[in-house]
Amino acid sequence: MSVYAMNYLREMTNLGHDMVMISQYREDEVGTRIYGGGPPSLLDKVEIHGLRSHGEEIANSGKPADFESDMDQMVKLAVTLHKRKPFDLIHAQYCYPNGMAALKISSRLGIPNVVSIQGGDGHWVGLCCSTHKSAMLAVLNHANLLIIGSSSFADEVCKNHNLDKERLLIIPGAINSDDFRPNRSAQLGELSNPAKLLYHGRVDRRKGIFDLLEALQLVKETCPIKLVVSGIGPDLEESIDLANKLKLSHLVEFTGKARYSDVPEIYRKSEIFLSPTWSEGFSNTILEAMSSGIPIIAANSVGVVDCIRHLENGLLHEPHDIEDLADKISLLLKNHVLRKKLASAAISEVNAKYSWKTVSLLLTKSIEKVLPRKPDDGWEKIYNPLTHLENADLSCKFRYEPHLL
Repeated sequence: MSVYAMNYLREMTNLGHDMVMISQYREDEVGTRIYGGGPPSLLDKVEIHGLRSHGEEIANSGKPADFESDMDQMVKLAVTLHKRKPFDLIHAQYCYPNGMAALKISSRLGIPNVVSIQGGDGHWVGLCCSTHKSAMLAVLNHANLLIIGSSSFADEVCKNHNLDKERLLIIPGAINSDDFRPNRSAQLGELSNPAKLLYHGRVDRRKGIFDLLEALQLVKETCPIKLVVSGIGPDLEESIDLANKLKLSHLVEFTGKARYSDVPEIYRKSEIFLSPTWSEGFSNTILEAMSSGIPIIAANSVGVVDCIRHLENGLLHEPHDIEDLADKISLLLKNHVLRKKLASAAISEVNAKYSWKTVSLLLTKSIEKVLPRKPDDGWEKIYNPLTHLENADLSCKFRYEPHLL
């Protein structure tokens, strides 16, 4: 279960909504190494059903992932649960495969749907093969409501799929500032010796982890530093190998998967947050760092520029530019006044714009407007509801590396 989904469910139940979640998970060795594995965690007042994604797991054997069978499994369970206690609405996180499953469920049950476009499915799914292209077009053009986290991400989705931006409702990510708060025992912008740098999130080259390690090699003589890399992902082992190759192992600590309850303390123990990501839908980790009072250096990329403004509430470097990233790290290490200014501005902004109390009300009002609508079954003219693995476009790279979705 994603952090966003967990907080969304909690806030919606606090507002009095009855929430049921169907979430898929992987239990194979590869999936466990990349995602953590295991069924979704339990939440108070939320009925949670975990479905193991066997169709995705078969990619480990060199066969194409069967996303279609995993979708059918979600649809079948939703229909069964609806018979026991009817749903009013289906809300999917991610366009594919969940959004496609939501359209199918809506058609079967005659209830409206909402799809939140997040992460990779907005950046590259649909540009990979004809099957996923038709699925994305079906969801984007026929979901009752499309929610997306940022304007720059919306622009990218519209460009990729020739979509009218009016179809997208922009509602940003959110943070629980009661959990993520500054370290009370330290002053804003204060540095230890060595300075404590943090990368937290998916350890993936597309999140810029290789770029960061390369930049760190250029910075290490500038100021005493220590980088904590918190998280797991598809490129964790390669990141460790690169740190060793660059002779940075004494400066970089890879701490692995972190329980969400432990994450606020990870931020509070850090002094500069680094997010050299190539693209985002909307970055929860950046919001967490903002709320924690840590000055931020992030890439000037989609999904980041909507909440970080250079020299106002953070520093931006050009994506893939190792020297620029190193220069920004050096600048922040040397400038206490700037660190304090950026951290203070970020705290003020996150409290004003990105609290879950504010964002959950926006979500509720938007979803309530959809409730009277009927599902739009026009999607069946774009995506064949009888699509199965045997008649899908198997040239898609995600069939063989589904963790890249």
